Formats: sequence, structure tokens, C-alpha cells
Amino acid sequence: MALENCLQLSTVCTTRVGAAQCYHPFSSEKLVVPTCNGLRKSGLKFSSSSSFVARPKSTRLQKSGFVCKAREAVDQVQVVTDSSWNNLVIASENPVLVEFWAPWCGPCRMIAPVIDELAKEYAGKISCFKLNTDDSPNTATQYGIRSIPTVLFFKNGEKKESVIGAVPKSTLSATIEKYVDL
Repeated sequence: MALENCLQLSTVCTTRVGAAQCYHPFSSEKLVVPTCNGLRKSGLKFSSSSSFVARPKSTRLQKSGFVCKAREAVDQVQVVTDSSWNNLVIASENPVLVEFWAPWCGPCRMIAPVIDELAKEYAGKISCFKLNTDDSPNTATQYGIRSIPTVLFFKNGEKKESVIGAVPKSTLSATIEKYVDL
């Protein structure tokens, strides 16, 4: 994920040449941000925390606000393959929607914009992936995919439900709602 998409800088501490130390309010993890000559991407050490409050090393405490924009960085459907399946789908902490598709499949092209909309609407609550069954036949075979499009829902690494065919958005939304923690 690109760093530009993850952090949005609202102000920068410029009280001294050096670095501001940023702390997550509920964690001991640090984000070190250089303040000389503005924000330099190469000097950032980023953790997966959702928000930071900056505290400069100098005695004058000016706060810099950082907002995690990670939600917007992953609001699109990502590609999963046989080799990335376990890391992206099975090990995911969020519920996962996976669309099994192929480029030659007409109904798959019809449902793709619906999956894209759902990825945006449920960004941060679910992870959305698509698996090309021509490129990754092993995973499709493992889950018994015999027709496409097929959408599988996973939670805690377990397959929970499947929806076969180009169904309306409301059908997929209702299924997602069953597995999203409110």
C-alpha cells in the first residue's frame, strides 16, 4: 500500500530541526516523522495503527495530526491467487468476500461493478478479493467452484457461505451483513 494513501498530514511540527515522535493513544508503537524540510517519506517508520498524535522532542508541545487513510487505500477489490490465498484470505482478521471469475465470463463482467461498489461501501469492515479461475485453478478446485461467477464469504479463515451467479447487489449486501461485526 502506498504511503501517500495511508497518511494524511494536517500540520507539521517545526519547532526544531530533527524529528517529531508520534504515539498511538492506545499503543506503545512509535512513528518517527522528520520535521526538517517537511515530511519525507523515506524517513517514516509506519505501523498499522489507525491514528497518531505527534509529540515533538522539544519542550514546546505542538501537536501534529495524522489521519490513517488506509481505509480509502483498500476500498477496491484486490487480486488473490493460489500462492497468496492463505495470507490474504485464510489469515485475514476481517470477513472476506472472494469473487471467482474469468475474463471470458459475461455474467462475471456484469457482477464486477457490484463487487467494486461493495468493496467501497464496506471498506475497513470486509476485505474483497477476486480470483481468476483460469490463472488459479487449484483454489477454485479446492472449494468446488463449478460455475462462475461464484462469491464465497469467509470469516476467521472458514468458508461461511457461497452465492452463485450474477445476483443483485442487495443479495450480496444481505449476506455481508451476516458476517460484519457491527
